[in-house]
Amino acid sequence: MKRPHIYFHIDVNSAFLSWSSLLHSGEEGYPEDIQKIPAAIGGNEQNRHGIVLAKSVEAKRYGVCTGEPLARAREKCPGLLVFPPDYDQYVRCSRKMMQLLAEYSPCVEQYSIDEAFVDMTGTEKLFGEPLECAEKIRMRIREELGFTVNIGISTNRLLAKMASDFEKPDKVHTLFPEEVPEKMWPLPVRELFGIGRSTEKKLEELGIHTIGELAQSDREALIRNMKSQGAMIRDYANGIESVPMVSKGVENKGYGNSVTLPSDLTEMEDVRLVLLSLCETVAARLRMDQMKGSVVTVQLVDSSFRRWSHQENLGHLTDSTNEIYASACRLLKEMWKNRPVRLIGVQVSKAAKEEYHQMTLFGEAETEKQRKLDAAIDAIRGKYGEDAIKRTSFLNSQYSHMSKGLNQAKRKKQDKM
Repeated sequence: MKRPHIYFHIDVNSAFLSWSSLLHSGEEGYPEDIQKIPAAIGGNEQNRHGIVLAKSVEAKRYGVCTGEPLARAREKCPGLLVFPPDYDQYVRCSRKMMQLLAEYSPCVEQYSIDEAFVDMTGTEKLFGEPLECAEKIRMRIREELGFTVNIGISTNRLLAKMASDFEKPDKVHTLFPEEVPEKMWPLPVRELFGIGRSTEKKLEELGIHTIGELAQSDREALIRNMKSQGAMIRDYANGIESVPMVSKGVENKGYGNSVTLPSDLTEMEDVRLVLLSLCETVAARLRMDQMKGSVVTVQLVDSSFRRWSHQENLGHLTDSTNEIYASACRLLKEMWKNRPVRLIGVQVSKAAKEEYHQMTLFGEAETEKQRKLDAAIDAIRGKYGEDAIKRTSFLNSQYSHMSKGLNQAKRKKQDKM
């Protein structure tokens, strides 16, 4: 009899918040633990711009949501404290966690900067039964790395991810197929992976309010109303990962990051700011590993869970934040469809260690200047934190257009004032 697969999904609890707290706890301007107060990671506190990248449990109680403008978050929670993101710290913490997970399995699939799937099939004799092993991993991460995770366990990635979203923080949960009717079906349909607000509204119009009702609904009727998405979410409601969560075609030698926003973004300017944040993280990881990539890919998922992506071959290797971001903005412009966006992803692939510096026909002096600037920024942030030096878009506005250069974006904004 074939042994069933066992997957763990490891998800860091309030990753950006806990990683920032870990770095800055006790420093001037930081409380002892920002996770225990109404706090968020987002734009500049003095200029009061940007969006919420992460929020504490206390902030969530006021209705603060990831992805919403900080101005709206402050209306909900007047005492909200906002702290700047620190991408270098996030990369360091993420890498440490991935290295720890690699001690348990050679098959670690990084899903985002703070999430990973681990194929634990056949490891029972080495590390014990799944629950026992997951508890060991959870405690090691808390004690050795200083932050907490939730771990979901199941026979496929979908159910493992659903399980990790159960009660938080610092918990281990199982969601095996036989547990689906009891643990998953009573949940509101919006709790199912892949269902955003617009899909939830469509399902409610069809009289479907829980995951169980979706699982038992008429498949053909769903397909008529929602096309292929209807078939997929019905399968998901039954615990069937009919559309794989991890693509097998992704280039191995790649660096990527993505973010799912509960509040859909409808303006290209907002999406550009999120793109810049993602490009900062990806470029920092490349430079930290002394790697460069030549292909930039941008992926968008809209509120109806339709996916589309574009990629650009730069023709040379790069680890420059500005160059990666400029390419990402070009791709975004090509693929923008004026649809509400709920997931944004950036990947730099075809990565390798550059044994020699590639000369370019034009702008070599500017390229060298930018390379030195990136190195200086990395050094300053590594020593003093992300807030020590910022890009002008994060300082001035969530609507800054960055694709034609930071200074030009700043001038455009000043011209409008």
